[in-house]
Amino acid sequence: MNSYRGAPLATETIRQLRPARLAVSIITVGELYEGTMTSSHPDDELAVFDRLLESFTTLPLDNVCMHHFAYIRSTLRRQGQLIPDLDLLIASTSLRHDLILVTANQRHFARIPVLRLYQPG
Repeated sequence: MNSYRGAPLATETIRQLRPARLAVSIITVGELYEGTMTSSHPDDELAVFDRLLESFTTLPLDNVCMHHFAYIRSTLRRQGQLIPDLDLLIASTSLRHDLILVTANQRHFARIPVLRLYQPG
């Protein structure tokens, strides 16, 4: 896999984890697609992502995800520690499927103590 748009760390992490079972939240798919829209060649970048995403299981949102979302959001709101809703939906998907979340945004996701975050190394 080639490095994508200045994201060599993400590309290398995916390459290292490839033997493991990898999945992606439908929310992340939307964020990736949005990122292609800012490109000078969105159709080309969309094609790259479509090929990349073929190797992942895409996880949908369901009622269990939304239960996690509501609980985490209300808890973080009470603590004055809210993070963006899309991040909460990604975290909720990870919790619903009992997965380790791979993210470069440790700062936001670390606010969710029950969430397991991938630590390289």
